[in-house]
Amino acid sequence: NILTLLALCAGMTAIRLALGEHYRQAVVAILVAGILDGIDGRIARLLKGTSEFGAELDSLSDFVSFGVAPALLMYFWTLHSLANIGWMVALLFAVCCALRLARFNTQIGAELPSYAYNFFTGVPAPAGAGLAIIPMVLQFEFGWEGFRLAPFGAAVMAAVAGLMVSRVPTFSLKRFQVPREWVLALLLIIGALAALSTTEPWAALLVIGFGYIASI
Repeated sequence: NILTLLALCAGMTAIRLALGEHYRQAVVAILVAGILDGIDGRIARLLKGTSEFGAELDSLSDFVSFGVAPALLMYFWTLHSLANIGWMVALLFAVCCALRLARFNTQIGAELPSYAYNFFTGVPAPAGAGLAIIPMVLQFEFGWEGFRLAPFGAAVMAAVAGLMVSRVPTFSLKRFQVPREWVLALLLIIGALAALSTTEPWAALLVIGFGYIASI
């Protein structure tokens, strides 16, 4: 629960940074929230400290960090130039994130077919937030202002919002086990990504983002 609250604080900090036009730092804050969200549940299960309270707190934190924060970040960065249409797209993204989280909560504890345990229904909220800010990361990496055009940002956000509420199966790593013959290759890939992240962080995020899209 402490990690979940830290993720919530990171999401709120991203909004504050966006208001001050510190967009790169705001993106980093959302990434920090995503990392914390990825480990809080695993630590809870490791410590046998899972609870309904923690599950509800996690969803509320996810809505702020991965629904509200990316929507406002993209609105302040580019969507505001579309006036009411830009705000409608930001609202659409936040609403779809809320619907996706509500659907996820209703599936907790439900009986699922065996093949469904390694998949989410639709794109999960943290991944949706990462995909929604891809136009920003593209602009940070390549410097071309065309990536900041509001219609492009609006199209990306609307598409990601649709993926979040869709029934498209997406991979879940919660129960994923690496076959023994793949361990060395996976370690090499992780090492390469770590090296890329320290030297070219925006490029590394793009590799991860487009790799995730390809996996859908």
